[in-house]
Amino acid sequence: MTLDQLRPRFGHLLQPLARLSLRVGLTPDSCSAIAFVASMASGIAFALSHVPWGVVLVAVNALLDAVDGALAREMKVASLRGDFLDHVLDRYADIFIITGIFAGGLAPWQIGIFGLTGVLMSSYLGTQAQAVGIGRYYGGTLGRADRLVLIVAAGLIALAMPAGFLGLPVMAWLLLVFGIFGHATAIQRFLYAWRRIK
Repeated sequence: MTLDQLRPRFGHLLQPLARLSLRVGLTPDSCSAIAFVASMASGIAFALSHVPWGVVLVAVNALLDAVDGALAREMKVASLRGDFLDHVLDRYADIFIITGIFAGGLAPWQIGIFGLTGVLMSSYLGTQAQAVGIGRYYGGTLGRADRLVLIVAAGLIALAMPAGFLGLPVMAWLLLVFGIFGHATAIQRFLYAWRRIK
């Protein structure tokens, strides 16, 4: 089970933050936009090997990514257009963050590409199920919320263990996990959809 599947159960925990966001004048789209800017800044920070800033900005991206949907429900303005924008910006956010990690030498580029393709394919298969009429599917081993939590955790570990372990930097191990479990999740989502396509 991925953290994405738990959103419906724990969405009420975000309501106070959504109400605060509403009071300061934020909208769901502006939350998505700010989250995207944070992801871009995070990618740049990682590319410059500024791991602490990269981690902080990923955490900002994760928080705002969770708040935008809660805010849309609070304002009763949830829409297909907003959902579409959110997913497009999420994919670009993934690209900025992960590319920043290997562009900054925090992981070999070969491992970085493997991790990035795993992330993009698992995300693609999650929404492609909806495109063929089955409904969006967040199942599988590794979802976006899981990845953001793991990036923050790995970044903190990397600060404590700058030399890495077993010959690889900590962030390289992270992207290996993204590659392996991302592609495994893509396969799980493909099989789920394939069995249900009429």
